[in-house]
Amino acid sequence: MAENRIILHIDMNAFFASVEQQSNPALQGKPVAVIGAAKRTIITTCSYEARAFGVRTGMNTWEARQKCPELIFVVGNNKKYSYTSKQIIGIMREYTPLVEVFSIDEAFLDVTGSLNLFGPPEEIARMIKERIRERFGLTCSVGIAPNKLLAKLASDMQKPDGLTVIAPDQVARVMERLPIQELCGIGAKTQQQLAAFGIRTCGELARFPVDILRKKFGVTGERLHYMGLGVDDAPVVPEEEAEEVKSVGHSTTLDTDLCQRPQILAVLLQLSEMVGRRARKYRVTGKTVTLTVRYPDFTTFSRQMSRSAPTNNSDEIYRDAVQLLDQLELAQPVRLLGVRITNLTHQAEQLPLFESERKKALVASAMDHVNNRFGDFSVTFGTLLGKECGAKVISPAWKPEGVRNVDAD
Repeated sequence: MAENRIILHIDMNAFFASVEQQSNPALQGKPVAVIGAAKRTIITTCSYEARAFGVRTGMNTWEARQKCPELIFVVGNNKKYSYTSKQIIGIMREYTPLVEVFSIDEAFLDVTGSLNLFGPPEEIARMIKERIRERFGLTCSVGIAPNKLLAKLASDMQKPDGLTVIAPDQVARVMERLPIQELCGIGAKTQQQLAAFGIRTCGELARFPVDILRKKFGVTGERLHYMGLGVDDAPVVPEEEAEEVKSVGHSTTLDTDLCQRPQILAVLLQLSEMVGRRARKYRVTGKTVTLTVRYPDFTTFSRQMSRSAPTNNSDEIYRDAVQLLDQLELAQPVRLLGVRITNLTHQAEQLPLFESERKKALVASAMDHVNNRFGDFSVTFGTLLGKECGAKVISPAWKPEGVRNVDAD
């Protein structure tokens, strides 16, 4: 087990809403909810003023309005958030090179080797908090602990603008009565399965026979045992050392439920172009194409097919997605669509051997060049002119660099 590590987890408070409040002084101190650009959408995040009324992330706009009639809806600006996040990550990297971006608004820092330069971990946390506040007017909550699991737990203990330390000699006391759902990695399903064994606290989880956990959960069972003890050996992995991405995909919740094939095909074409463009940018090709469909009742399912050869050509991805769609008998209108390529091959930049394939690659490259310079879909397929498939939402897997950096509008 790794010992004597000092890990910070920095979590920006109500990040999207706070950025909007800082960029528009008229919103400061008021209940604000950030939503997508679609006509029908849910709350992406909301300010603490809105949370005081019971407004929560994931809530429908009409429900949020019932709880807070004065709620101000702001359409999200993902470019603004990703830009701000990159600048904040830059501040973190001034204190340690070991920064692992967990999502667009949170990161882990291993400052074990930084203490001689910057002082105690609490002082490092305060300096980072102050730098972020001075430059952006934003607050964050920081957890300090011997590992990532406990650091994330600590950052949730005092919000907003908190600073919480879990020292090694405090771990056993903290974990004894802690509800298992407070730990990152234990979701509702796992919580229910553990409750069937009478396990509701981390202390109970730590004492429960490991062999029974292994029998129920496989290799995850041992991991759950160590989580109950507050033990986590996972290193902080900076972006340049992270594993290669395993998929490239986009999905969108539609403005209205769609049941007409031409409308569905237009969305699939746009999603396929978004996937292909990002795959080409980072020179990856995928051998498996996956189509995801969600109904209005939130029933969600996926279908996939393997290709004879990997591709990042938007038209080929689209044709495969259509073929997958044709295998389905849609029982309801469609609320969400997603397209993804997996089984990726990372390749050197070179033109295909055959002339027809070279022409496709050159056309795609020319389109990408124009769209990179003048904005998404400045040049697009004729069937997409004047059409938008809905708001592009930053993925939870967002990273500031590389293929997972979705530079969304």
